[in-house]
Amino acid sequence: MSVRTSGTAVTAGSSPSDGPARGPSPTTAAAPDILGTGLGLDPDDLPDGLVVADETGRVICFNAAAARITDITPEHALGRPLEHALPLQDIEGRRWWRLTDPYGGLAIRRGQPERNLLLGGREVLVSARYVRSRPTGPVQRLVIALRGTEARRRTELSHAELIATVAHELRSPLTSVKGFTATLLQKWERFTDDQKRLMLETVDADANRVTRLIAELLDISRIDSGRLEVRRQRVDMSAAVRRHVQAQTTAGQRPDRFLIRMLEPLPDLWADPDKVDQVLGNLLENAVRHGEGTVTIEVGPVSDTTSTEGTSVTVSDEGPGIPEESMSRVFTRFWRGSKRGGTGLGLYIVKGIVEAHGGTITVGRAPAGGAQFRFSLPVAAPAFMA
Repeated sequence: MSVRTSGTAVTAGSSPSDGPARGPSPTTAAAPDILGTGLGLDPDDLPDGLVVADETGRVICFNAAAARITDITPEHALGRPLEHALPLQDIEGRRWWRLTDPYGGLAIRRGQPERNLLLGGREVLVSARYVRSRPTGPVQRLVIALRGTEARRRTELSHAELIATVAHELRSPLTSVKGFTATLLQKWERFTDDQKRLMLETVDADANRVTRLIAELLDISRIDSGRLEVRRQRVDMSAAVRRHVQAQTTAGQRPDRFLIRMLEPLPDLWADPDKVDQVLGNLLENAVRHGEGTVTIEVGPVSDTTSTEGTSVTVSDEGPGIPEESMSRVFTRFWRGSKRGGTGLGLYIVKGIVEAHGGTITVGRAPAGGAQFRFSLPVAAPAFMA
């Protein structure tokens, strides 16, 4: 059998030293024989590296992505024994094909899960599938998928950045807690009751900050793994909004800075009240801290072309707003904008919470020119009926 891959033809059982295959050039229809799809798909159309070895262990397919990932030309690989064409090693330096012995060993094996291997000093993600004529028959084809490690490195870099950010944010409150408690323990009698109260209030506030950071870290872990639980209960969105506005005025904001608009009647909403509070608190705090002028909160039924019934909440301010070029990155990790402080994780968590409820959240420009965040939650059903 002969196939053409990346412009090179080879007959199964031949080697590169035999030179190019003679006779008529095989057509692109030969590729589906390897892929087994019958769709006329060429191996070079695949985004991942594809290497196929026949029943004798010689390479009969080596697509363009495999050449890019391994830096091995198809001409060098086609027709050669797999162990020489693709000399993979594990992290301990052992030859991978001799270690796994795909053509020998247990006949019930169906393949190898993806793992990180070394190829000439570079890391490659490799998985394999053993194609047999019958469940325990000999291997007829060895199909190998190759992927670069760039995506994994980006994920690892993101995790490292997350750890570094949280560690940096934790250092300040923990230093404060340690300093005040050590001072109080050593010199308790020297301080007045008012001084002691001030120190303890500072320790309490810093402890709350540490707790909040840890909660954010846990939320991100659950969002990334798809394990964020939503415990649905009856939620009065109007009361929740008023409660958060009251908290802002109690903290020192002017009552006339907030404008609440209720477009009633609102449909019954079943959502996780704690997580709804987390979303409202984050959006309102962002508007107060980074916006200007009046902060408008509008609550009403979902009004769009979809048939989904639900409640929408819009929070807008009159500040400078978010630059158009930055709006696509607002809900990503660590986005802080030009004047933002903190970890830059709040809006990422907000988006994860809203989407865990089956809702949507968008960002745009408010009529007064500031930032405008709008999220919608479907009516859904209580937890005991889910």
